[in-house]
Amino acid sequence: MTEQTPRKPTKGERTRASILDSAAELFSKSGFHAVSLRDIAAHAGLTHAGLLHHFPGKDSLLIKVLGRRDRVDAELLFGPGVQDRPEELLGIFVGIVWRNMQTPGLVGLYVKISGEAADPGHPAHDYFVQRYRLLRERLTQAFTALFAQAGPPLTHDPALVAGQLLGLMDGLQTQWLLEPDAVDMHASVIAFLQQLGLSIDSASPGNL
Repeated sequence: MTEQTPRKPTKGERTRASILDSAAELFSKSGFHAVSLRDIAAHAGLTHAGLLHHFPGKDSLLIKVLGRRDRVDAELLFGPGVQDRPEELLGIFVGIVWRNMQTPGLVGLYVKISGEAADPGHPAHDYFVQRYRLLRERLTQAFTALFAQAGPPLTHDPALVAGQLLGLMDGLQTQWLLEPDAVDMHASVIAFLQQLGLSIDSASPGNL
């Protein structure tokens, strides 16, 4: 059977991708409030009106920027059958940590915007509340299964451990951005899981 040639992105799709790239770079450097749509348009080589043709406002643009990478992670962490394979889910999570170390700009974006989003009036507040809620739920499910099947069963509180792992990740990201050569996020997360009595094989970074 002849393979279909992948469809090339349209001019509009390429323009939107360029806008999202520019917004991500500027938001990660200066934060949401300090960047205007005109700044983003200029960075992307567009007029203000040209940007508005693709995105109606800065709030919606920010959510698109945040959601672009999250969609990839969601397909891995929430894909069919992953919930029934807790070892695989934690392995994927550790693999995502490794991949994040290859994209400091995106890590910086999440660190800066998540801090701003603690304000209930921030446009990304609900986004981050829901994001952390889903991650806690999925990790709690995985830890519940893994602790129960360990021999002998582990007595850690799965919900507390899920929150601790996410808190560890947030703190590591800030330290890593400050001193990338001094902090190994990937190794630190694996060490945390091993201290719990878990043996985790991370997903192949090349497959993420």
